[in-house]
Amino acid sequence: MARPRARDFDEKRHGLLVEAARVFASLGMERASMAQIAAAAGVSKSLLYHYYPSKDALIFAIIATHLEALEENLALADDPGEPPEVRLRVLIGIVLEAYRGADDFHKVQLGAAPNLPEHAQAEIRAIERRIVRRFSDVLAELNPDLTQGAPPRLMPVTMSLFGMLNWVYMWFREGGALSREDYADLATSLLIGGVGAVR
Repeated sequence: MARPRARDFDEKRHGLLVEAARVFASLGMERASMAQIAAAAGVSKSLLYHYYPSKDALIFAIIATHLEALEENLALADDPGEPPEVRLRVLIGIVLEAYRGADDFHKVQLGAAPNLPEHAQAEIRAIERRIVRRFSDVLAELNPDLTQGAPPRLMPVTMSLFGMLNWVYMWFREGGALSREDYADLATSLLIGGVGAVR
C-alpha cells in the first residue's frame, strides 16, 4: 500500500525546489549534488529522494513549476476582449512579476533544460511554446503584416521580446531607479513602436 502524502507535502516540495534552484544556480548543474541540495534544504538525502528520485527529476520540477505558474498567471490575466496594446502590457507585466525573486529558477531553466532527457525537454518545450504563442497572437493582432510575406517576421519579433525579458535578471535591481512596472511600460512602448515599423 502506498504511503499517503503528508498534509504539507506541496509546501515541503516547493521549499526543496527553492533551495535546489539556489544550489544549482550557485554551483552549476553538473557540480551540484543531491547531498549538497539536501544539506542546503535541511533535510536528509533519503527525504529528498522521496520527493525527487533523481537530479534530472529535480531539475525538471524546478523548470516545469516555474513555467506552469507563469502560464497559469498569463492565462488568468489575459483578456482577449481588450485592445492588443493593453493585452501586451499586461502580459509583459505578468512575466516581469513572475521573475521577481525567481532568478535561480530562471537560471536553471536557461542553463539546464537542454541537458534533460528528451521526453522531459519535450514537456518543457510544449509549455514554452504555449507561452510564446500567447504573445505572438497579440503581436500579430497589433501588426497583421508580421504574418505576411518572407522572410518570417512574427516569430523573430516575438522572440526578440523574450530576449529582452529573459535577461532582465542580469541587470535589473530591486529598489533601483526603474521599477518592474516602469520597465514593463518601457518594453511595451518599445515593442509597439518597433512592431509598427516592421514591414
